[in-house]
This record gives sequence, structure tokens and C-alpha cells, in this order.
Amino acid sequence: MWNKPLSIPSRPEALPGRADRMSPPEQHFVNRHRLEPPFTEPLQRAMFGMGCFWGAERIFWQLKGVYSTAVGYAAGHTPNPTYREVCTGMTGHNEAVLVVFDPNLIRYEDLLQTFWENHDPTQGMRQGNDAGTQYRSGIYYCDDAQRRAAEASRDAYQPRLTAAGYGRITTEILPAPEFYYAEDYHQQYLAKNPDGYCGLGGTGVSCPAGVGVSST
Repeated sequence: MWNKPLSIPSRPEALPGRADRMSPPEQHFVNRHRLEPPFTEPLQRAMFGMGCFWGAERIFWQLKGVYSTAVGYAAGHTPNPTYREVCTGMTGHNEAVLVVFDPNLIRYEDLLQTFWENHDPTQGMRQGNDAGTQYRSGIYYCDDAQRRAAEASRDAYQPRLTAAGYGRITTEILPAPEFYYAEDYHQQYLAKNPDGYCGLGGTGVSCPAGVGVSST
């Protein structure tokens, strides 16, 4: 695990991928809602990377106001990558969670608080014992309001992490890239395999609630 590349390959270096897309299951294993668009109003999307996507997805699907979740690959170069390819470190993708939520029931800022508090955003290209570019911390915003909220929450959280002895936040904050759904068996993995691996662990440092600019 530790001999993977710890830098994102350039586009010419990345694996070529394929034209065929993977289609996820029609229904969420836990709540039976749809995984793919279209999503009707007022539902909105958010996208995060915070280490192994199995545990990250479970954290979000448990939140009241979250309509659906899915795991996939984002922010890389290889079109329609497979899990095996992503694990080589040669696609550039992050293990990402797509969160579909009702802003009338849960705010984007609440999702950000959940994101920050459930992993260590200072570790660069790893999360705990999981090392590699696919485990980097990332927020992928869907509009300018989400960008402003993400940046504000990062800036508010950094002093608290610093006071607790942690380093600088390494989370990338980027426009939401194309989301490639992962293979069926990865979707809601920890609901299907309750004793499965989850390598996520927060810092124990609380993030200020309500920071940022509302996305509603």
C-alpha cells in the first residue's frame, strides 16, 4: 500500500480508460432512493473525498435530510476507471462520495461540518493507514455558493486544528468534476457488509457549525 505514487499523474501518464460507463444499481441499498440523476427539486448535490469511500458514504447516508448517496471516482484523468485501476494510483482519481440532499432539511454547511469532523484533512495523499492519491481530502463544489461555504469552513477550522497540534489543511477545493460511479459491490458497501473495513477516524477537533455562506 505504501509503495503507491503519492503524486497525481499527468494526463499523458494516466491510464487510458474506456468509453463504456459503469451503471450503478437503480436503488440505494439502504433507503431505496435512486442513485443517478435526474433528482427533482429541491434536491441538491454535494461531493466529497475523505479517505476510503466505504466509511465516508455510511457517515453521510445516516444524516437526516440526505436523500441518497453513491460512491465513485472523481478528479482524475482516466475516463470510466475501474477500482483496480484507481488503486494503482495511475488514474489520478479520488475515492469520492456523491451526496444528494434536501436543503430544507439539512444545510450544505452541515455536510461540511460532517466532512471535516470525520477524517483528518491534514494528511495529504493518505488517510490513516490508507496511502495513495485516491485517499486525499477533497471538496468538489457544484456552484459558487458551495465554493464560498467550503472555503469559509476551511478557514474557520484551521485555527482549531492548529491549536490542537495538527498541521495545515491539505484538502483540495475544486469545481465538481465528472463523477464516475464505482462498481455495484462498492455501493453502500458497509450496509451489505456490516463488519467490513472502515479506516476513517476524525481528529476529535470540532468544526464551527454554521460557518460559510448558505447554499440555499
